[in-house]
Amino acid sequence: MEKALSKTWSERFDKGLNPFIEKFNASIEFDICLLEEDLDGSIAHARMLGIQGIITKEEALRLENGLQQIRKEASDGLFQPVISDEDVHFAVEKKLIDLIGPVGKKLHTGRSRNDQVGTDLRLWLRKRIDEIDMDLVRLQKSLFLLAEENLYTLIPGYTHLQRAQPLSLAHHLLAYIEMAQRDRNRLKDVRKRVNISPLGAAALAGTSISISRKITSSELHFQGIYSNSLDAVSDRDFVVEFLGASSLIMAHLSRLSEEVILWASEEFAFIQLTDRCATGSSLMPQKKNPDVPELVRGKSGRVFGHLQAMLTMIKGLPLAYNKDFQEDKEAIFDSVKTVKNSLIAISILFEEGLIFRKERLNHDVSSDFSNATDVADYLVAKDIPFREAYQLVGRIVKTSLEEGILLKNIPLERWKTFHKFFEKDIYEKLLPSSVVESRLSAGGTGFERVQEQLLNWREKLFN
Repeated sequence: MEKALSKTWSERFDKGLNPFIEKFNASIEFDICLLEEDLDGSIAHARMLGIQGIITKEEALRLENGLQQIRKEASDGLFQPVISDEDVHFAVEKKLIDLIGPVGKKLHTGRSRNDQVGTDLRLWLRKRIDEIDMDLVRLQKSLFLLAEENLYTLIPGYTHLQRAQPLSLAHHLLAYIEMAQRDRNRLKDVRKRVNISPLGAAALAGTSISISRKITSSELHFQGIYSNSLDAVSDRDFVVEFLGASSLIMAHLSRLSEEVILWASEEFAFIQLTDRCATGSSLMPQKKNPDVPELVRGKSGRVFGHLQAMLTMIKGLPLAYNKDFQEDKEAIFDSVKTVKNSLIAISILFEEGLIFRKERLNHDVSSDFSNATDVADYLVAKDIPFREAYQLVGRIVKTSLEEGILLKNIPLERWKTFHKFFEKDIYEKLLPSSVVESRLSAGGTGFERVQEQLLNWREKLFN
């Protein structure tokens, strides 16, 4: 037997939806997340209708009071839409009519779900961008506090995952603070394009009703309105942009996670994981696993996938609104959740989940050939052309490797056989602390430069 026809649609329809298609078509299970924003947008719309004289001021007030009642019932767990409500917009309108009667049917005057959902999503995302920015600041602060403690702690620097040159650990951590700042700047830029109101564009062509888009835009604290109604209801650039910015956040977190995973291994042993952020093995009792960075590294793929899905979805859509746009909700909801949770988890990891093993770090920076460049620089300072010095030091390193000794252990007499300009002060130049201290070019790892950056970031993050 056919299900009773819903009153949602006009008398153009004679029969109700197939039950499976009804469920397939519905978005209420996930777009209920937009309830607060839908209520905010509807209240702004109702107020505008009253101001414009499209409905009476008394009717506008009744609409607003009814919408606020729905908000209260939702807060109390009493507003429970069902699949037949289809989406959050119809669910709210249906409940409003139940609460205040026929005047509730006037709420949708001069509005379509097409501009309504675009408004809701922008209001929702605007809030989430601000929250993610705060999460990024927390990450920056957690990294900064560790950096501040470890200005003079040295760590091997790598290129191609091969030992390259020693670094200040603070310098290494500050690099990720810089990445996070670029992430914040990108989100700030995306927010500008999120913060444009489509409300009043109606289905695609605007409306003949004398609405004021500027009133609703101001009520909802948008910075402006879309100038083209077709573009207003069909634009999802802001979703793609947000997912792109989110993907870069996750890429940065994944890079940081990969380093933590390496550092925690017995092969590196640069850090010790605390019990607060690590688990063990169900079989091997000696193990302590870097769960947090592994999960974050894995979760990055979810956000990358959502970005690709959105690009694929919009690439073939003609103007204006298409049902395909329903697919943007779950992608953006999941991405926001993933980014926020990953940022919080990594912040906690650096706040209380790891300890740098300074003895191991000191040993490692003193036990390799990462000071070789400084031998070349030593000769350059004595007016030897760099390329000549470079070739000579290459031969010295080769000889040292063959003989199984480090540069610091080569006797002075032997140094002089390589070049007459070598003096006793070469040993001072070979010290890892001297190597790091000498890197005084702008942005370098020299302690003086890093201290300047620490002071700069303390001012930015804590004042």
